[in-house]
Amino acid sequence: MSRLLFAATAIVFVVYFLCHSIHRIYKTKMRISFLFLISVTIITFDSVFAMTRAQVKKTMTIMKNQCMPKNGVTEDQVGKIEEGIFLENHNVMCYIACVYKTIQVVKNDRLDKDLISKQIDVLYPQEIRESTKKAVGDCINLQEKYDDWCEGIFRSTKCLYEKDPANFIFP
Repeated sequence: MSRLLFAATAIVFVVYFLCHSIHRIYKTKMRISFLFLISVTIITFDSVFAMTRAQVKKTMTIMKNQCMPKNGVTEDQVGKIEEGIFLENHNVMCYIACVYKTIQVVKNDRLDKDLISKQIDVLYPQEIRESTKKAVGDCINLQEKYDDWCEGIFRSTKCLYEKDPANFIFP
């Protein structure tokens, strides 16, 4: 059964890469279309199949590969965020904000609890959804203490790790 989800996800990725040249011309429209296609694919299969942690991480790797060059960060700087290593560097902070913005959970330069909750329901394995949502509820307002949106999102993300390290997923 998970093979069907994997096949559907693979088809989405193939479509994305085939349209890469069009993507350069219509960047925003293509990115939104691609993310919508991923969401629809996952929602369609969610009632039958739950994504594993590895599948969520692999899906988010696309965002990582897109946001690293945009923010001038290296794998050495961001590769261990999921393990709780958060470098106090503005480019790293903006990389984290970029990943969240790319998965469409940022509204008005702030993490949005409702958007995050919807993405958790779509992407995360059933067994970690509630604990992850609780951590989001505990950490989301931390960002309001910072004028710089990158730093605010960074601090909230670091809090998410500290509240629930076992279920923290980040590319």
